[in-house]
Amino acid sequence: MKFLKYFLITVLGIVAITLLVAAFLPKDFHAGSEIEINKPKAEVFEYVKLIKNQGNYDNWSRMDPNIVRNYEGPDGTPGFTYTWQSKKVGDGKQVITAVDSANGRIDMDLFFDGSEVANKSFMKVTEINPNKSKVEWKVDGKIPYPFNLMGLFFDMNKDFDAGLNHLKEILEK
Repeated sequence: MKFLKYFLITVLGIVAITLLVAAFLPKDFHAGSEIEINKPKAEVFEYVKLIKNQGNYDNWSRMDPNIVRNYEGPDGTPGFTYTWQSKKVGDGKQVITAVDSANGRIDMDLFFDGSEVANKSFMKVTEINPNKSKVEWKVDGKIPYPFNLMGLFFDMNKDFDAGLNHLKEILEK
């Protein structure tokens, strides 16, 4: 009985310390990456602005090839909505909010696991020279308490790095 008492006190202490640490961690996050691709800006942008193409290169689709995807609206235009369901990477929704072809930028809102809070994301393609482009892929958002504790253990930048490397492989074939 004494062991059980100490065990429960220890578990409650660990939970309390964990919640206390989470209270002081940031609730905002920023992740992303960039890469150079040996293709013209227009060609790269025409590919990345189509959200249906993301499943070909994003790292999350590779983690779960059984993702259930649904699409609404004309791809590559504001209002296009992509929803997904996955037991491995979670559920979510992505909505194109702006497309600026002249500046090679597409803005998106991301909603994770039923949240109504939009995480702001964008992809931007910049010309380095006529046959080379730089692609930036970034996201900024909020992680609710106490889930912000996961930020200590997961580095989303690695997923963006991997996704952009897959994109480079696809486009440079």
